[in-house]
Amino acid sequence: MTLTPQWLDELRARTSLSSLIGKSVKVTRAGREWKACCPFHNEKTPSFTINDDKGFYHCFGCGAHGDAIRWMTDHRGLAFMDAVKELAAAAGMEVPAADPRAAKRAEEAMSLRDVTEASALWFRERLADSEGAEARSYLAKRGLTAQTISSFGLGYAPDARGRLKEVLAQFGDAMAIEAGMLIQPPEDAPANRREPYDRFRGRLMIPIRDLRGRTIAFGGRILGAGEPKYLNSPDTPLFDKGRILYNLDRAAPASRKSGRLIVVEGYMDVIALAQAGIEEAVAPLGTALTEDQIALAWRQVSVPVLAFDGDAAGQRAALRAATRALPLLRPGHSLSFVTLPPGQDPDDIVRTGGASAFDALLSATTPLVDLLWQTALTDRTDDTPESRAGVRARCMEWADLISDRDVQAHYRQAFRERLDAAFFAPRQRPERGAPRAGARAARSARGWAPPERSPTAGVPAAANRMVIDAIIAGLLRYPGLVERHAEALSSLDVPDSRSQALLESIIDTCLMHQGLDSAALLTILGNRPVYNRAMELLRADGMHFSFTRAPRKAVNPGDPDERAQLSLAQRDLDEAIAAVVAWPEVERALAAATKAMQVRLDEESWAEQQRLKTMKDSLAERLAELADGGRRD
Repeated sequence: MTLTPQWLDELRARTSLSSLIGKSVKVTRAGREWKACCPFHNEKTPSFTINDDKGFYHCFGCGAHGDAIRWMTDHRGLAFMDAVKELAAAAGMEVPAADPRAAKRAEEAMSLRDVTEASALWFRERLADSEGAEARSYLAKRGLTAQTISSFGLGYAPDARGRLKEVLAQFGDAMAIEAGMLIQPPEDAPANRREPYDRFRGRLMIPIRDLRGRTIAFGGRILGAGEPKYLNSPDTPLFDKGRILYNLDRAAPASRKSGRLIVVEGYMDVIALAQAGIEEAVAPLGTALTEDQIALAWRQVSVPVLAFDGDAAGQRAALRAATRALPLLRPGHSLSFVTLPPGQDPDDIVRTGGASAFDALLSATTPLVDLLWQTALTDRTDDTPESRAGVRARCMEWADLISDRDVQAHYRQAFRERLDAAFFAPRQRPERGAPRAGARAARSARGWAPPERSPTAGVPAAANRMVIDAIIAGLLRYPGLVERHAEALSSLDVPDSRSQALLESIIDTCLMHQGLDSAALLTILGNRPVYNRAMELLRADGMHFSFTRAPRKAVNPGDPDERAQLSLAQRDLDEAIAAVVAWPEVERALAAATKAMQVRLDEESWAEQQRLKTMKDSLAERLAELADGGRRD
């Protein structure tokens, strides 16, 4: 199908934008334009303008902007071609077909929709007559009103093999089979059982509609004994159950007004919520929420709410949806979750407490990251170190599934903070540039003599980007030291965001896979975005620490000289880490001592200030010496 710019311009020109928008939004004349309260965000004073002459709308509050086609895609949630077709039909324009084959496919699809629409009408008629008594009794027990039954087009399929086949005879068996309404028995079936027969028998019929409100398939609920409880249409040229959300045609406009979209488990959950006044609910079609369905939901709102049953099956469904969403996450788009009380579904909740009871549950949603964390803790069998390591491994495996680099970094940070709070002694991770708590300064500097001179470096060593990058490069060469310094390394204030991400990956990888050498670590990092940064640091010029120098050849542990060289590099890396971690604590203590001396002006305060100055100079001197250590032969 080829749509030229000229054809699209003609379509826009034939469409009255104010009339189109006025079908779902109250608009008022304002001079040559129209105004309304913006349907894309909540507001009380109109800031949404419509200009028919120019053919666009614009909101001065949230920035929403577009033409008639954009209105149909953004507000109605239609796909581009569906929007074009609906506007063209209203404007009396023919949508051009690319070639005869495309036109034929469109004609066949329309014929299949005729089959499903004819079936839907017949099912509704059967529900209303004497044959539908059992189905009407079931609906009455569910508390559904006549208006709800009509709005959702509910019907009934009699328990017979050929009743619907007779109704659809005008279309032919082949088309009725292709539309999913009849079943073709296998060739080896008995001779008297080879004729096509009705797929749905003895079931309450629930039409499944596309975004334009056209019936494309059905879900059938058994009324008596039998399996399956729910039977869906098979995949057809009209219907792919993994790409459709039930009730999205009605929920999309409602979600634009409320700013939320609720995903529940089944048809009757959606219908019960709609009758209670919560119209922005959808459901997957008998399968776990798919990637395509998540994308559909994100076209309506950035954070849909998944409301699944509180039983084990419901929680498994929630976790499947969560893990399936992880590779798709992007800034601003996620999922949140509501766990219903055990043994209750949305129908039970709204029937006993009304919409307000369900709204109360929605006011306390669980973010995706929290659901994963709670799952990891729940699955823990005991409080052993091995079990704790298992929790960490699972959390980091989830984080690794996230494709977006920024989102992944935030998830890794969130998991690390939860792991520290749950399994380690409480410690406060400082803001960038803020002092760090603890007594690491005294431990790190113990035994270092006061320097004869202060180093000439103008930038404090612990905040020096080169020093931090050198330490990270050293860890890439000597990953065996990571576990020893894991907590201290996690507290480092890394100025460069790429280096920060690399350091976090090194820590997580080495704690998850203990005993790695440099080659193995780089192999694992090779599957991550941080690998390029790792290679930049390993190849960087200007780093003269002993632990950043690549060995001239593979180290032979049996050679005393080479073993000493390796030991020296590792010892220097130990000292460099201790020094950069201690630096901000010493600076904090020195600032406090200087302030105290200004207040008290006594000998004790002066002595403490001088001691801390000496310690700071000692740390800087030692880092300067280490920075020159790579020049040693």
